Amino acid sequence: MLRGFKAFLMRGDIVVVAVGLIVALAFSTLIKSFTDNVINPIIARAQGGRNFGLGWQLGRPGNKATFLDIGSFISAVIYFVIFMAVVYFLIVVPYKKFQARRGVAAFKEAGAVKTCPACLSEDIPAAAGKCRYCGTEQPAAGTAQHP
Repeated sequence: MLRGFKAFLMRGDIVVVAVGLIVALAFSTLIKSFTDNVINPIIARAQGGRNFGLGWQLGRPGNKATFLDIGSFISAVIYFVIFMAVVYFLIVVPYKKFQARRGVAAFKEAGAVKTCPACLSEDIPAAAGKCRYCGTEQPAAGTAQHP
């Protein structure tokens, strides 16, 4: 049993994913610092005055708990976009190239789909001859369906 678990862990895909996760976590810290220390002060300055940041005070003035902080939300959106771009360009793109050299299509585009007229399943491959759910014959791809 332990031998099978070791074989599972040592597969190339698992190692690549683990390294990718570690790199993503490191970049997450870097990007979080960038948004906290660069983006947030810029957004807070845009509000002006002596407020906590970009937003509105909903309760007693000076109470940070009732401050609707739009600036922090904008910062989180920027963080998310930067983080996902880093993950895509530094992990996904190289992994796709690595897998392509091995003859495996990773993260491939979804093919065209059609809707089954009998059971209304919407994820039948366009080239399918039968519905995978109800087994009814499907019209050929590219032909119009008439009721």
